[in-house]
Amino acid sequence: MLKRMFLNIRISSFNIVSGFEIRHSSFCSRCFPFVLQTLQYTGMSQYTKILLTGLPSCGKTTAIMQIVSSLDQRRVAGFYTEEIREGDKRKGFRWARFDGPSGILAHTDIKSPYKVGKYHVDLADFEKSVLPILDVKQANIELFIIDEIGKMECLSRKFIAAVHELLASDKPVLATVAQKGAGFISEVKSYPDVTLLKLTSSNRDEVTSKVIQRLSFLKRSL
Repeated sequence: MLKRMFLNIRISSFNIVSGFEIRHSSFCSRCFPFVLQTLQYTGMSQYTKILLTGLPSCGKTTAIMQIVSSLDQRRVAGFYTEEIREGDKRKGFRWARFDGPSGILAHTDIKSPYKVGKYHVDLADFEKSVLPILDVKQANIELFIIDEIGKMECLSRKFIAAVHELLASDKPVLATVAQKGAGFISEVKSYPDVTLLKLTSSNRDEVTSKVIQRLSFLKRSL
């Protein structure tokens, strides 16, 4: 009976934090607490597709780093972005993979035909150095992390294709996405089976804690 129940269930959103909508089909709402508990304790991690969104400087990358620090990083693949500053001036952004390599994503002083605002985007290096780590075929990886799905990254059609493939797979994904933006930035927020959590400076700690709980199957052993 339990097996039949799982075959008939399609969960489109996961209620990690109170106040977020649970969208579902072919599903009895009275059964949800039981199924939710079962998903948490039977290793059914394929239902985990979490997007964190929020305004700039709300702490999306901070939340990602706190979450990653609690996990077994041997089973995690992905990248994060951070500012490049000279004194009090922001000059660009760098990408860094969780397995070590890093490079310049965008900068005011590099040459590139790709541009967002005043920043020239080094799309070729981003695609060469970052996209391989998002390969869904990596058998030993149990969580993919993308920080972020933003205007600069979305200049790459290959990046968009890689994110599409990850979200369509049974691999867990944790990503940040810009709050504002059209095209893929808007589209990805309504992707099937994705939970979208809005991050603010006041709820960041609570949301981070809930996501860590949801990813408990990947917790680092002490």
